[in-house]
Amino acid sequence: MVRFLKPNKAVILLQGRFAGRKAVIVKNFDDGTRDKPYAHALVAGIAKYPSKVIKKDSAKKTAKKSRVKCFFKLVNYQHVMPTRYTLDVDLKDVVNVEVLQSRDKKVAAAKETKARFEERFKSGKNRWFFSKLRSETIGV
Repeated sequence: MVRFLKPNKAVILLQGRFAGRKAVIVKNFDDGTRDKPYAHALVAGIAKYPSKVIKKDSAKKTAKKSRVKCFFKLVNYQHVMPTRYTLDVDLKDVVNVEVLQSRDKKVAAAKETKARFEERFKSGKNRWFFSKLRSETIGV
Protein backbone atom coordinates (compact mmCIF):
# COMPACT_ATOMS: atom_id res chain seq x y z
CA MET A 1 0.00 0.00 0.00
CA VAL A 2 1.30 3.44 -0.93
CA ARG A 3 1.94 5.79 1.97
CA PHE A 4 0.65 9.23 0.99
CA LEU A 5 0.34 10.85 4.42
CA LYS A 6 3.89 12.17 4.57
CA PRO A 7 5.47 15.21 6.22
CA ASN A 8 4.60 18.59 4.63
CA LYS A 9 1.30 17.22 3.24
CA ALA A 10 -1.62 19.59 3.82
CA VAL A 11 -4.65 17.93 5.45
CA ILE A 12 -8.06 18.96 6.71
CA LEU A 13 -9.07 17.85 10.20
CA LEU A 14 -12.45 16.14 10.36
CA GLN A 15 -13.06 15.62 14.08
CA GLY A 16 -12.52 17.46 17.34
CA ARG A 17 -12.04 21.05 18.35
CA PHE A 18 -10.26 21.99 15.12
CA ALA A 19 -12.62 20.20 12.72
CA GLY A 20 -12.64 21.95 9.35
CA ARG A 21 -9.24 23.54 9.92
CA LYS A 22 -6.27 23.08 7.65
CA ALA A 23 -3.07 21.59 9.01
CA VAL A 24 0.25 20.27 7.78
CA ILE A 25 1.76 16.94 8.82
CA VAL A 26 5.01 17.43 10.73
CA LYS A 27 5.73 13.78 11.59
CA ASN A 28 3.79 10.62 10.86
CA PHE A 29 3.61 7.40 12.88
CA ASP A 30 2.33 4.76 10.42
CA ASP A 31 2.73 1.84 12.82
CA GLY A 32 1.64 3.69 15.94
CA THR A 33 3.52 3.98 19.23
CA ARG A 34 3.31 2.21 22.56
CA ASP A 35 0.77 4.62 24.04
CA LYS A 36 -1.14 5.14 20.76
CA PRO A 37 -1.18 1.75 18.96
CA TYR A 38 -2.88 3.13 15.84
CA ALA A 39 -1.59 5.11 12.86
CA HIS A 40 -1.47 8.81 13.71
CA ALA A 41 0.34 12.01 12.83
CA LEU A 42 1.67 15.10 14.57
CA VAL A 43 0.13 18.08 12.81
CA ALA A 44 0.58 21.84 13.04
CA GLY A 45 -2.45 23.78 11.86
CA ILE A 46 -4.12 27.14 11.71
CA ALA A 47 -6.54 27.88 14.55
CA LYS A 48 -7.27 31.42 13.34
CA TYR A 49 -6.89 32.35 9.69
CA PRO A 50 -5.57 35.71 8.50
CA SER A 51 -8.18 38.28 7.45
CA LYS A 52 -8.54 39.70 3.95
CA VAL A 53 -6.02 42.45 3.24
CA ILE A 54 -6.99 45.26 0.87
CA LYS A 55 -4.84 47.86 -0.85
CA LYS A 56 -6.08 50.92 1.09
CA ASP A 57 -5.23 49.41 4.51
CA SER A 58 -2.37 51.05 6.37
CA ALA A 59 0.79 49.09 7.12
CA LYS A 60 -0.26 48.72 10.75
CA LYS A 61 -3.70 47.38 9.79
CA THR A 62 -2.19 45.04 7.18
CA ALA A 63 0.18 43.62 9.81
CA LYS A 64 -2.74 43.05 12.19
CA LYS A 65 -4.87 41.37 9.53
CA SER A 66 -1.97 39.09 8.54
CA ARG A 67 -1.76 37.46 11.96
CA VAL A 68 -2.14 33.70 12.26
CA LYS A 69 -2.85 31.55 15.31
CA CYS A 70 -1.57 27.99 15.21
CA PHE A 71 -2.03 24.70 17.09
CA PHE A 72 -0.31 21.31 17.41
CA LYS A 73 -2.05 18.01 17.79
CA LEU A 74 -1.59 14.25 17.53
CA VAL A 75 -4.38 13.09 15.22
CA ASN A 76 -5.59 9.64 14.19
CA TYR A 77 -5.33 9.03 10.42
CA GLN A 78 -9.09 8.32 10.46
CA HIS A 79 -9.73 11.95 11.41
CA VAL A 80 -7.77 13.69 8.66
CA MET A 81 -8.58 14.20 5.00
CA PRO A 82 -5.50 14.49 2.80
CA THR A 83 -5.40 17.16 0.10
CA ARG A 84 -3.36 17.45 -3.07
CA TYR A 85 -1.35 20.32 -1.61
CA THR A 86 2.01 20.33 0.14
CA LEU A 87 3.39 23.11 2.31
CA ASP A 88 7.14 23.49 2.15
CA VAL A 89 7.58 25.03 5.59
CA ASP A 90 10.15 23.15 7.65
CA LEU A 91 8.74 22.63 11.14
CA LYS A 92 10.63 19.45 12.13
CA ASP A 93 13.19 21.34 14.20
CA VAL A 94 10.48 23.33 16.03
CA VAL A 95 7.60 20.90 16.60
CA ASN A 96 8.00 17.40 18.04
CA VAL A 97 6.17 15.11 20.45
CA GLU A 98 8.14 16.39 23.47
CA VAL A 99 6.79 19.90 22.82
CA LEU A 100 3.28 18.72 23.72
CA GLN A 101 4.41 17.60 27.20
CA SER A 102 5.31 20.91 28.84
CA ARG A 103 3.58 24.27 28.69
CA ASP A 104 6.64 26.51 28.23
CA LYS A 105 8.03 24.39 25.37
CA LYS A 106 4.63 24.47 23.67
CA VAL A 107 4.40 28.26 23.94
CA ALA A 108 7.89 28.70 22.49
CA ALA A 109 7.15 26.29 19.63
CA ALA A 110 3.83 28.04 18.94
CA LYS A 111 5.58 31.42 18.62
CA GLU A 112 8.15 30.03 16.19
CA THR A 113 5.50 28.20 14.14
CA LYS A 114 3.35 31.34 14.06
CA ALA A 115 6.31 33.34 12.76
CA ARG A 116 7.02 30.79 10.02
CA PHE A 117 3.37 30.59 8.96
CA GLU A 118 3.08 34.41 8.83
CA GLU A 119 6.29 34.69 6.82
CA ARG A 120 4.92 32.10 4.37
CA PHE A 121 1.59 33.96 4.15
CA LYS A 122 3.28 37.31 3.46
CA SER A 123 5.41 35.77 0.69
CA GLY A 124 2.16 35.03 -1.18
CA LYS A 125 2.85 31.32 -1.64
CA ASN A 126 0.43 28.54 -0.62
CA ARG A 127 -2.57 30.87 -0.76
CA TRP A 128 -5.03 27.98 -0.51
CA PHE A 129 -3.62 26.89 2.85
CA PHE A 130 -4.19 30.31 4.42
CA SER A 131 -7.81 30.73 3.30
CA LYS A 132 -10.81 29.50 5.24
CA LEU A 133 -12.43 26.30 4.09
CA ARG A 134 -15.89 27.27 2.91
CA SER A 135 -18.60 25.03 1.52
CA GLU A 136 -19.78 26.29 -1.82
CA THR A 137 -23.49 25.89 -2.47
CA ILE A 138 -24.44 24.55 -5.85
CA GLY A 139 -27.41 26.26 -7.54
CA VAL A 140 -30.57 24.82 -6.03
